[in-house]
Amino acid sequence: MMSDSSRQAETRVLKKQKGISPTSDNSQNRKSEKQSSTQAVRARDTVMSVPCPLFNTYKEFVNHTIDEPDPCLPWVMDYVMAVDVQLKPMEGFEVVRGFLRAYSNVEATFVSYRTHAERLLLWALLIRKKPVMELRRADAEAFLEFCASPPLDWVGPVTRSRFMVSASDADYPVHPNHRWRPFAGKTVGNAAGAYDDGRGACAPYQPARASISQAFSVCSTLYEYAVDEGLTSTNPFRAVKQKSRFKASRGTALTGRALTPLQWDFVLSTAEKMAAALPELHERTLFIAATLFSMYLRVSDICGRVNWQPTMGSFKPDHEGNWWFHLIGKGDKAAKVAVRPEYIDLYLKRYRRYMGLSELPLHNEHTPLIATLSGRPGLSTRKVRSIIQELFDSAADEMVSEGRQPGEIEALKSASTHWLRHTAATLDAPWRDAKDLQMDLRHNNLSTTQDIYYNSYEDKRSYSLRRLGLKNRD
Repeated sequence: MMSDSSRQAETRVLKKQKGISPTSDNSQNRKSEKQSSTQAVRARDTVMSVPCPLFNTYKEFVNHTIDEPDPCLPWVMDYVMAVDVQLKPMEGFEVVRGFLRAYSNVEATFVSYRTHAERLLLWALLIRKKPVMELRRADAEAFLEFCASPPLDWVGPVTRSRFMVSASDADYPVHPNHRWRPFAGKTVGNAAGAYDDGRGACAPYQPARASISQAFSVCSTLYEYAVDEGLTSTNPFRAVKQKSRFKASRGTALTGRALTPLQWDFVLSTAEKMAAALPELHERTLFIAATLFSMYLRVSDICGRVNWQPTMGSFKPDHEGNWWFHLIGKGDKAAKVAVRPEYIDLYLKRYRRYMGLSELPLHNEHTPLIATLSGRPGLSTRKVRSIIQELFDSAADEMVSEGRQPGEIEALKSASTHWLRHTAATLDAPWRDAKDLQMDLRHNNLSTTQDIYYNSYEDKRSYSLRRLGLKNRD
């Protein structure tokens, strides 16, 4: 939790930003304080209407300090302080912010933790009407049930930008995007039972079981952090009964998030068509999709971390001519992943030729692995996910044009970028030794790899029953 001195320092900075002298008391200060009162009324009215974002993007969050606060903070502080003081909103906000700061080394982790911890804090203050650090087991279970079926005014059609800049708003130059919601669905046609955000109807929010499992895990980690920091004495999520209701089994959760061979063929062929038609935009799309799939990579593996950024020099050959991709992975663990020759010949060389580079990476080459279209090194995890989602949508359109099964098309539309990792592992498992696959997936335990990718081949199980009837079993 923020110390008294830190809170005072931040208050002084915020007052300075609002034009209030932290020491003098004159008419100008009284005018500014009156303006601040007006701002507080605006914030209170907002609190009574819709949930709003409390934490900024990863880049803004990590790049600002107490001496130079995030520009969204004045609005957020007024919004939080407009909540009933008996709910201890500032204490809860500080706990969650400290928790996010403790896990801000990796962007993907930060984004996941922010999503679920922010939802919990907003739910505690606006719905449950209890201090977040005073929640108990029944509250934790109620929150998880809430995440499974949030009210319509908490759900938007797509993920929106959190904050917006407004030069015309003197009170809050940076303020929340009024279209942002804690949960996001997908835009569809005028389906029965769909909700409308003003720009189009959306299907009712239906989270994957893995999403509820992730909420359970993140919130439990938040309370473990709070217990360690002496901010609370209990973890209500640890006390949840029948945890299996909220936890997805590893095998079912992960293999259920893999594309079929047909879907993957459409994704890859669509990426190749897009790259041929509009190379300045989609050679990068093809390269990203092929790279994630070929080496079972997580999004953070190609976007980088605070202490490591992937470059073309991350590809290194050994003395036998085999190529390896060296990286700093989950948990800041150094690792190397085997690179399949087909990827080198068809996709890495192609992308490097397009970029005006030699076909193969040079020793200690510093060219960024991926970059913005303007050439700035690196992409955010959000941008990569957006690129892959656009690819999935285009591939789904290709499937529609060929008259493929609606179920396969809808499944592809609901896929996420992380599915590429599981798809590759699922398709490769029958042909690879489990230990080799474990090493390239970077699982700590072989049992994890075996449970997910080897112990249940649904197609094989189904095929083995096709000729087994109920009659004539002699």
